Amino acid sequence: MALAMLLIIGGLIYLQIISHSYFYEQSENNRIRIRPIIPKRGVIYDRNMEMIADNKVSFTVSVVPCEMVKGETLPRLGQLLKMDTLEIKQRMSANFAGIYIPALVRREQGIDVISALEENSEYYPGVSYGVESVRRYTDSIAAETFIGYIAEVSPDEVNLSSPKGYRPGRLIGKKGLEKSYDDYLRGLEGTDFIEVSARGKIIGPYEGRSSVPAVPGSDIVLGIDANLQRTAVRIFDSLQASGAVVAIDPRNGEILALASFPDLDPNIFAEIIPNNIWQAIVADSSHPLLNRPLAGLYPPGSTAKFLTGGAALETGAITPETLLRGCGGGMQFGNRFFKCWEPRGHGRLDIYHAVEQSCDVYFYQVGQLLGLDNWNEYALKSGFGKRTGIDIPGEFNGIIPSTRYYDRVYGKKQWSKLLVINLAIGQGEFTITPLQLAQFYCGLANNGVVYKPHLVREIRQADGSIEEMSPTVSFHLPFSEQTLSVLDQAAELVVQGSRGTAQRLRNKYYLVSGKTGTAQNPHGRDHSWFAGFAPSNDPKIVVCVLVENAGHGSEVAAPLAGKIIQQYLRPEPAPQPVAQNQEIKAPPKL
Repeated sequence: MALAMLLIIGGLIYLQIISHSYFYEQSENNRIRIRPIIPKRGVIYDRNMEMIADNKVSFTVSVVPCEMVKGETLPRLGQLLKMDTLEIKQRMSANFAGIYIPALVRREQGIDVISALEENSEYYPGVSYGVESVRRYTDSIAAETFIGYIAEVSPDEVNLSSPKGYRPGRLIGKKGLEKSYDDYLRGLEGTDFIEVSARGKIIGPYEGRSSVPAVPGSDIVLGIDANLQRTAVRIFDSLQASGAVVAIDPRNGEILALASFPDLDPNIFAEIIPNNIWQAIVADSSHPLLNRPLAGLYPPGSTAKFLTGGAALETGAITPETLLRGCGGGMQFGNRFFKCWEPRGHGRLDIYHAVEQSCDVYFYQVGQLLGLDNWNEYALKSGFGKRTGIDIPGEFNGIIPSTRYYDRVYGKKQWSKLLVINLAIGQGEFTITPLQLAQFYCGLANNGVVYKPHLVREIRQADGSIEEMSPTVSFHLPFSEQTLSVLDQAAELVVQGSRGTAQRLRNKYYLVSGKTGTAQNPHGRDHSWFAGFAPSNDPKIVVCVLVENAGHGSEVAAPLAGKIIQQYLRPEPAPQPVAQNQEIKAPPKL
């Protein structure tokens, strides 16, 4: 009896004193459920404070692994959620973060499901529910191009991004602004402590520990003009065409519009996309997943003649007064005849009127005088062949051919130096993105100064403080003031000149400058381009429009760009009418 009493007393001492802390922790964990508080994701506004991305309340259902009862919890939960138990297990495994932490099983649950869990929690041991914000985007503005979307974090992202606090099952930015500014938008997760019975029934808040409140994400204000975006969408919807629109304020680099067509509704990514819908998107021949302004690579056509002309003026290959051999509809170079877009020819021109009339023969000769290496040097210095540094991911570099490039493709000395003739008019292997072209024209509009393109104007923190995004000068065009002046006058002639290729953009309120382009496409009809700025004497907007397989830039892209410019400048006080229908004489010689 004495020995038995000693054993009992020893056991009690071990349990109550020696192992007290361990068993106390186990007991507390058994009756306290940790419930994460998901913060409200930051709202995204356009430049006029129109909301283009906000949140709606959504209920989630999770399972706490250590509280579930084998053979009881999962079958009942499967019936309630209309899910197979194997699918529930897979979701729990994918979102497992610890035996005491709820593993998310299902999002977007209705109030009927939540009511059933609340009223009959003892029949669903280990099952919990929570509230989170689900993204909601404004439709009809092609927002997915720049805003991206959010989706559930992957296991790899949890492992790679643990310092950021990513947990399994959480929603994070996957593309566009949602990705690049995720740390601002996501906020900080809080923690709630709930007391439950041994059977898992929720008793109420646990009084022993205070909840840690969540910190809401920061709101973001963009330079995007939602009305400008809607104009672009209406235009392309009426055409039912593929293409891109980029509009930038050349004075600071703010993106005013950025749209890719066909576009996707970012709301479809707010939930798990059914496999059949995803496969249909991937298989779509119009490639809706391609972000054309950033990742679409196209030959720029005649819009690149300012690059060729500027480089030739800088190197002394030509002067503003240089008259080259007359255009008779084409010209023989070596054993090949290179055609001009105008079969009747343009005659002898200087650079002003060669740009005005977009004479290919003039720029064939300029390219030959300039040479490949000089052309390549000025193309790179003008921002082509490299990313602009815009504050969203997904940019492509493009291709700027060089001697080394052709040696690699064709073999050393196995290619003709006449290849530069095609490059001089924006054809051949020369490919760029619409964003790069818009950036180049920002330099032309802003006296050679090129600001880094950016979408975000300011970040509004949860504590009320505001972080403004200061404009950053990216580079300067490699052209002197004299060369820029020549190019500026030539760009104005394209619209205002008596033989300009973009006369459709004339209006009685402001002058427009720019350049049309028609780029050959080996897979179909030519691509239609226009890039330009307005007002010519005080540029406030640069617009670049690309319409795939649409033909001449003067007939399709230029009128569309005119509508976008009109939409943006319409709120401005109307200046004195501009005299029209009179021929602009040759600009003064330098």
